[in-house]
Parts: sequence; C-alpha cells; structure tokens
Amino acid sequence: MTDDVRNIVLGVIAAGISASLGWLARTYLVRRKLRRKQAFFGLPTHSECLLVVNRYAGAEGSVHRHDVFALLELSALIKDCGAKTQIVTHDVAQQGFGDRTEFCVGGPTTNQRAAAHLRTLLPGIRITTGDPGPDRVAYRIGSEHYRMDRGTEEYVLLARLTVGQEARPVFLFCGQRAIDNQAAARYVVRHHEKLMRKHGDKSFCLLLKVVNSEAYGPDVVELIGDVTRVALAPVPADPAPAPDGEGEGEGG
Repeated sequence: MTDDVRNIVLGVIAAGISASLGWLARTYLVRRKLRRKQAFFGLPTHSECLLVVNRYAGAEGSVHRHDVFALLELSALIKDCGAKTQIVTHDVAQQGFGDRTEFCVGGPTTNQRAAAHLRTLLPGIRITTGDPGPDRVAYRIGSEHYRMDRGTEEYVLLARLTVGQEARPVFLFCGQRAIDNQAAARYVVRHHEKLMRKHGDKSFCLLLKVVNSEAYGPDVVELIGDVTRVALAPVPADPAPAPDGEGEGEGG
C-alpha cells in the first residue's frame, strides 16, 4: 500500500469516526431535550393524559373553533412526547388529578372542571361569572382587576399546577374568550423551554394579555406577570360588620 492510498484510507476512517461521533452527540442532545420536555409536561413515552374540553358558550354540545385549534396544538405537543390522549368533556371528567397529566381548556363559565380547579388549586383568583356588565369575566388577582376589552385587550391565565412530588401536573388555559385559550396553548408550546428553565417542576401561574385579537388573532401575547404567589394564597375573607355601637368613641 502506497503512502497516498494509506492517507486516503486513514482520512476516510477519520471522517467516518467524526460523523459517527457527531451523530451520537446530536442523538444524545435530542433525546435529552425530549426527556426534559416530557418531564415538564409529565408525559413519559406511552403514558396517558387527559384533554378536558369546554363547551361553546350559549351552544350546549358544541366547541368553539378557537378551542378546537387549542386542542390541536396541544395534541401535536402530546404526540411529540410519545404520549396518548383521552379527550373528555368538562361535565363528565369526574375524577381526581395527579395520576395523569391534564390539559384543561376554558374558563369557569364554559368549563365546570376549570371552575373546580380554580377553587381548589388557585384560591387567590376570582373571576366574575354572573355580571353581564363591563366586569363580566373580569379577573381579580390580589388588589388588581383585569377587565376584558373585547378584541383589543383580553387576558388569559396559564397555569401548571402540581399537588405532590410524584403527581402529574394540571395545565390550565383559562381565557376570557376562546381565542385567548388558543393563545395560551400556543404560548406554552412555543415557550416551554424558557418556562422549564425558570420554573422546573414547580407550580406556576402566569397572567398573559392577548393584544388586538381582532387583527392579530392569538399570535400577539404579552406576559403581564407571574402571579403564582397571590394565586396560590386564599383570598382573605371580608371582615364581618361591627355590632351596633362597637368602635364608636366614648361620650365626653
């Protein structure tokens, strides 16, 4: 074998080794990224999760098209993790939480299960459901009120909630309108790596603002803030009225 042939053979072998090492490194990074994603969403390979569907306000038995889009985006994420999906309507999802990851779409006016999660897991948040006036579906978080300006300024809660070290999370997408639910679903799909780095496997609750949905749809979203601390703390009870005469100054 001449020196030239030997150099060619050695070069081919070196190139093959380099390509193999590069492929192994890329495969390792892809798998590590997938494992972190699965851990954040509580979706190991072949696991099962729950998609809880709300109803179209004023149309029993139907689902708003923006909620369908939200479910489609979440379904793609679940498929990427190698998990399986069970879809149930909000009024038949009568089971506990923590055994399976749950994605719950909709606010308390259209989703009974979301209303239960808010009462149980996010007691510090109040949402106006009965007032037909300007405060309808307004959020009260601590001392702040967030009213909906339809099509211009709308709000949605995005929460990841756990109740124990080994429990699977509940993801809550609670918007003032259906398009806001889709915006929150798209936000978590796009930004899950950033959320993972910041929150890890802890519970969190974010308040997002959907900007000018009439023009931009669910695409333009601003993070108003992390409201986890306030949301997890029960709202103090209103003080009882003082009995007649109590607290009055003594006569001179």
